[in-house]
Amino acid sequence: MIRSYHCVVTGKVQGVFFRAWVSDQAAALKLGGWTRNLDEGKVEVLMQGDETNIAEMRTRLLVGPPLSQVKDLKCEWIDYDTEHKAFEIR
Repeated sequence: MIRSYHCVVTGKVQGVFFRAWVSDQAAALKLGGWTRNLDEGKVEVLMQGDETNIAEMRTRLLVGPPLSQVKDLKCEWIDYDTEHKAFEIR
């Protein structure tokens, strides 16, 4: 199992290029993982990599890209069955 950081972002986070922005930010921080849209307008993010970079990504998720409005961010450390070297949009 790979120690991973899992987040669910709520607010105006769909239709504002949020997932593309997350992917760009994660690549800049050298994080692996993925992001995808969920029902009810939420976005899910799974990150793997250096804990300092994950903490920075969490801070960035609270702000989001210019067109978004992040209302809530729920994150937790989980054990995940797959290791991701790159970051992908699902």
